[in-house]
Amino acid sequence: MIVSLLYKVTRKLLSVPAVLLRSEAAKDAELLVLRHENAVLRRQLTGPVRYEPSDRLWFAALAGLLDRRRWREVFPVTPGTLLAWHRRLVARKWDYGARRRIGRPPTRTAIKTLVLRLARENPRWGHRRIHGELARLGHRIAHSTVWRILHDAGIDPAPRRTGPTWRQFLTAQAQGIIAVDFLHLDTVLGTRLYALAFLEHDTRRLHITGVTAHPTREWTTQQARNLTADLGHRTESLRFLLRDRDGKYSQAFDTVFQADDLRIIKSAPQAPRMNAHCERVIGTIRRELLDHILITSESHARQVLATYEDHYNRHRPHQARDQLPPNIYQRPTAGHDLDTHRLRRTRILGGLINEYRQAA
Repeated sequence: MIVSLLYKVTRKLLSVPAVLLRSEAAKDAELLVLRHENAVLRRQLTGPVRYEPSDRLWFAALAGLLDRRRWREVFPVTPGTLLAWHRRLVARKWDYGARRRIGRPPTRTAIKTLVLRLARENPRWGHRRIHGELARLGHRIAHSTVWRILHDAGIDPAPRRTGPTWRQFLTAQAQGIIAVDFLHLDTVLGTRLYALAFLEHDTRRLHITGVTAHPTREWTTQQARNLTADLGHRTESLRFLLRDRDGKYSQAFDTVFQADDLRIIKSAPQAPRMNAHCERVIGTIRRELLDHILITSESHARQVLATYEDHYNRHRPHQARDQLPPNIYQRPTAGHDLDTHRLRRTRILGGLINEYRQAA
C-alpha cells in the first residue's frame, strides 16, 4: 500500500516539469482541443449558464493576459459581461457600506441594567441626573440614550415618578418610628384575650405592655402611659407613632405621645401593609409561641408573653439588624473551636424555645 502511494506521488511530481517543459506546439494543440470542446458544449446548452463568484473572479483575472480582440473566441461570455464583472468586483472592494453599521452603536446590556438600577433605587432622579451619575462613574453615553432606556422599560424619565413607597418611607424613617397593634389570642376555654404590642422600627425592640379580656379606651391609654414611662429618655429619638384606625385608640391615647413631640400617623383602612413591621412581629409570635402552647388564663398569657418578649429582645437574631438581637449593638467575637468548647442550651418556656451560648 505504501509503495503504491509513493509511486503515484512520484508520478505526479514528475508530471509537473513535463508540463512546463513541453513544446509550444504541444501547448497550442491542447488549447485548440479545449477551445473546440468549449464550442461543442455551447451548442448543446439550452439555458443560461450560472457562474459562481469564484468563476467570475477567475475570468476577470485572466482577461488582462489576453488581447481584448480575442476575448470573444476564448471566453464563454461577452466582453461587456466580463467588464461588468470587473467593475462590480472593484466597487465591492472599495465599498465600506456593508461593513459600517448605520446609526449609533448598540448600548451594552450592563449599562442598561445599571440605568434601571439607578432609577429603581433613586425614584427622585430623572434621566439627566442618572446620566450625570453614569458620567461620574466613567460611562460615556448620551442623556437621550438614558431617556430611551427608561422609556422602553416603562419608567417615566421625569424626576418624580411615583414617589416613595411605604416600604421606602418606613425604611428611611425607621430610626424615629414606633408602631402599635393589637394581638388577640384564645385561652384553652375559648376566652378571647387582647395584648397591646409596640415595636420600635430601628432596633426592632418589642414591648408587650399588657393583656386584657376587655380592651377599653381607658385601658389602652393607660398602656400608652406605661410605655412612655418605660422608654424614658429614649422617646426623644422617636418622631412618629404608627397605628391603625381601631376605635380603641382614643384622643387621650394620642395625647400621651404628642406630649413627647411624637406625630401620630394613621394607616389607611384595611391596609395592613402600611403597618407591616407590627403585622410581621405578631405573625412571628403566633408561629413561634402561641401556635404551640395552651393559654389557661389572663395571668398565664401575661407571663408567657413577657417571657417571649425578653427572649425576643435579648437573644433572638433579626435579619434587619444583621442577625443581632434588638438589645445587642456589638457583634460577638469569633466563635470558639467546637472541638474544645461546648455549647450550653437554655430552655425557655419548658423547652418550647432554646437559647445557645458558649459554655464557660
